[in-house]
Amino acid sequence: MEATLKKKDYISKCIKMASDMVKLSFEHMWVDYDKEADVLYLSFRKPQRATKTVETDDGILIRKDGNKIVGMTILDASCR
Repeated sequence: MEATLKKKDYISKCIKMASDMVKLSFEHMWVDYDKEADVLYLSFRKPQRATKTVETDDGILIRKDGNKIVGMTILDASCR
């Protein structure tokens, strides 16, 4: 019974995440998570090849190529 609840919770969280992600205006997205470092990497183009990185005050690195956002790095991802 408990495993079934965990599975349903997992599926529910994935569906919510997918619902939010498809609202972004990117045609493709690659997601990598480093559990040990607690860092989430989002790439909107492969290869990413950013020419500039903008760091926000809240631990997010925005990777850009010219004016186009090509990826994001989210530090302390599990705490958000």
